[in-house]
Amino acid sequence: MSFETALTGLNAASADLDVTGNNVANSATIGFKYSRAEFADIYASSNLGTARTTVGQGVRLASVTQQFTQGQFDFTGNTLDLAVNGTGFFALGDDGAISYTRNGAFQLDRDGYIVDANGDRLIGYLAGSNGTIGGARGELQVNIGNVAPKASANISLSANLDSGAAAITGAFDPTDPSTFHFTTSTTVYDAQGKDHLATLYFQKRSDNVWDIHVDGDDGTGAQGPATVTFNSNGKFASVAGTTTYAFNYGGAGTSNISVDFSSLTQYGSVFDVKELSQDGYAAGQFAGLGVESDGRILAQFTNGQSQALGQVALSRFPSPQKLQPSGDTNWVETFESGAPVTSAPGSSGLGSIQGGALESSNVNLTEQLVQMITAQRNFQANSQMISTQDQITQEILNIR
Repeated sequence: MSFETALTGLNAASADLDVTGNNVANSATIGFKYSRAEFADIYASSNLGTARTTVGQGVRLASVTQQFTQGQFDFTGNTLDLAVNGTGFFALGDDGAISYTRNGAFQLDRDGYIVDANGDRLIGYLAGSNGTIGGARGELQVNIGNVAPKASANISLSANLDSGAAAITGAFDPTDPSTFHFTTSTTVYDAQGKDHLATLYFQKRSDNVWDIHVDGDDGTGAQGPATVTFNSNGKFASVAGTTTYAFNYGGAGTSNISVDFSSLTQYGSVFDVKELSQDGYAAGQFAGLGVESDGRILAQFTNGQSQALGQVALSRFPSPQKLQPSGDTNWVETFESGAPVTSAPGSSGLGSIQGGALESSNVNLTEQLVQMITAQRNFQANSQMISTQDQITQEILNIR
């Protein structure tokens, strides 16, 4: 009996060494999760149960369980190197077959799909042509085409007008600085993306009342005025007159630009423009990619604009230890693992995305080397048990 018992110990120690060796071999594998050999004792039993004097029959390998603890981040600076800070897995598609991984070393293939080293495509939420991310999931593809220009339609203005300025009663003339107090300008764009200068002129007409004219450099001259009235405390009260201006830019057609004056103030301090912005832009060429912590993949263009191309989806499982390893640091769903919960990063307890980084193996080499020594000692002890049993058997055979 002791021979068989010791043999199970040898097999268990050998399996423990195999598991430890695999962990050590993958200590530099991106996204690898170390495994732990779990053992159980063996007892013979009958329908009546186990007798109190029953001696165990050894040990067996009950399970090899992967440990999905967080690995450290290795910052690479590569845009499509992605790491998960949390419990989620990347989902990969391969001709309809879905696998899951923590290895976020992605790249673009010749068709613009985001793929791993094996050519499996990253799955996420798809974006429409306007950059709006919907609920449909699919294989993420990067469109590196140019972005079309957008004509300016709105100007937002935040400024303080000096309440101490003297009122001007004469007619406004943009060529005569004595007919206005202040002026400021911003760049606007026509429908073809050509830039133009929009200039605003501020003329105080009476206490708490200002006229504002706008010139779009289309050759038709300044338009307006918009008459802005302030309360006695210097805050914006109302605006009357023209607030939307039509500028004819030749072949680019007419641009109707509205100006928001509601953030103006009139305090007893110098003229100060806090913000002057507009919503148009020129045509832009693709300049690069960026990945946000919520998984949104943004295309960046030379005109300073960015557009969402999609959003990485993450999946988590009720029992990740029951996932089936399929090689290449991938896992596939099993009945015991449960169905995945898939959502955007940062929701449903899935963790966030760290762009420009990879998750290192979670193998602790020091711990594994100690485990190797322990398994080696177990192997030696069971070998010694077989030698001892052999000596005892030999003594019995020598009895005369």
